[in-house]
Amino acid sequence: MKQRIFGRTGRLVSEIGLGTWQLGTKWGEPFNRGEALRILEAADAAGITFIDTADVYNGGKSEETIGEYVAAHPGKFYITTKCGRRLNPHTAEMYTPGAVAGFIEGSLRRMGLERLDLILLHCPPTSVFARDDIFGELERQKKLGKIADYGVSIEKVAEGLQAMEYDIAAMEVIFNLFRLKPLDELFPAAASRQVGIIARVPLASGLLTGRYTKDTVFGEKDHRTYNRDGASFDKGETFSGVPYELGLEAAEELKRVFGTQELAPVAIRWVLMHPAVSAVIPGASRASQVTENVKAAELPPLSQKQMRAAEEIYNRLLKETIHPQW
Repeated sequence: MKQRIFGRTGRLVSEIGLGTWQLGTKWGEPFNRGEALRILEAADAAGITFIDTADVYNGGKSEETIGEYVAAHPGKFYITTKCGRRLNPHTAEMYTPGAVAGFIEGSLRRMGLERLDLILLHCPPTSVFARDDIFGELERQKKLGKIADYGVSIEKVAEGLQAMEYDIAAMEVIFNLFRLKPLDELFPAAASRQVGIIARVPLASGLLTGRYTKDTVFGEKDHRTYNRDGASFDKGETFSGVPYELGLEAAEELKRVFGTQELAPVAIRWVLMHPAVSAVIPGASRASQVTENVKAAELPPLSQKQMRAAEEIYNRLLKETIHPQW
């Protein structure tokens, strides 16, 4: 597994990390602690050292299980967690310095840590990205030694550009073959400021595995069923905001470009072709998916012809729909 320098932190992290939204569970199904530990073992065995989680994942069980594994394997992992989505209602007014301090204490407790490597604001309302009091509290927590660094997870490019007015160390953003807008302005700005980039949703909720068809049925409690139009949270989190059948069409064209039916490793490799990316974080609901995802690390660089062809597909099929929204 290749390593990359994680922005201004100076830390080396595995270029393929592990996203843990669905750690130990498929969408909508009960949490499985045993499978969660097997996923972490598979990631460890594959050389993954970067783990991304959040205090709301599996109701806190994601953090707890990661903490359990890390306690038995100290010093091996860089852990990013996120905070804010526990707020109910999730509004800008609910974001207060006290709430942020409480979230940090909660994550420390669940993972059994004395200091967090990195905490990100978890896709808050847009106005929060310009709040001196919130970023001031994060800086205070850093000086107290509760966190080593802080940053943001964003939905929109404009939010990331605003957040970089503060001393953030890293940013998490949706970036994949169906979401190219970060390349225009966000990535150059982040590189100039040494802000680490964590590329999330690299497989567009599975659309970029190339395995789905118009007849694929998702579970009732699966966000790919109930959130396609943003009924519960930003629709960009579901299939990267791409209309499902349009995404199927684009995926089929990408298979022809890359000459493979197994699109997932190539899609992850495409993300890694961009040097501004510090780590990409595909998720896994079972250990075997970790093994599949890390195949991307073994692939040779994609050709410039392939890169141009992939961009052409985005520009022709998706850009008009996706670019203006995020």
